Amino acid sequence: MYRLLFIALLWACQSPTQEAAGGGSVFEEQPVAEIQDPQEIPVPEGYNILERVDGDLDKDGIEEAVVAYNTAEIDEGSFKNVERDLIIYKQQAGKWVKWKSSLQALYGSRDGGMMGDPYDTMSIEIGILNIQHFGGSSWKWSVTDKYRYQDNELFLIGYTSTSGAPCEYFVNADFNVSTGKIIIEKEWENCDDENAENKKVSETSLVQGLKVTLQNRHDKRIHIVTPKEKLEVFVSTGPN
Repeated sequence: MYRLLFIALLWACQSPTQEAAGGGSVFEEQPVAEIQDPQEIPVPEGYNILERVDGDLDKDGIEEAVVAYNTAEIDEGSFKNVERDLIIYKQQAGKWVKWKSSLQALYGSRDGGMMGDPYDTMSIEIGILNIQHFGGSSWKWSVTDKYRYQDNELFLIGYTSTSGAPCEYFVNADFNVSTGKIIIEKEWENCDDENAENKKVSETSLVQGLKVTLQNRHDKRIHIVTPKEKLEVFVSTGPN
């Protein structure tokens, strides 16, 4: 009797895995909704991605995707300058949707001179978008732009640059575009006399009222010259 009871209990434990009277399984698999990969972005036709960074630019708690694009294929054996496009995407209903774009925020693929491609990197730190370029040959330069979202636009709020040549001089500029405070420093380098002390001058001045956005980054030339030492820097090399 105990043996019959054991067999009955064993059958009862196995019965849920058997097929029901209608031919289907008691535990049928439920359909799973297809979820779009949030990493997929709508790449424009003919474009290819140079770099992508994600971060919350408008402080809504949802990250945007900032993508630097080549607008065409780059032929390494050619000197053709390929234009670049910066596109920012927002997430809407599980999809990436174009939000902001600029054909002026990035230098072209041959704008670095003899050093070739001037693009360095992008980053998003505390809601600030940083874009870095560098180039030159014996004469070298580097530029960092900082953008912050305000009044429905991404405004240039900071600009730093270095330019010059070894054994001649270097000019460093640090411009807080929001406040208008700019510090320009110039240092001469004497390579003929290792005991000579390098000459160095620095001046702080105020340049207010500039409204530069991601879209109009190089719409016009911005040339700053300090009043006393006549130190100069080109914040934008656009047309006069």
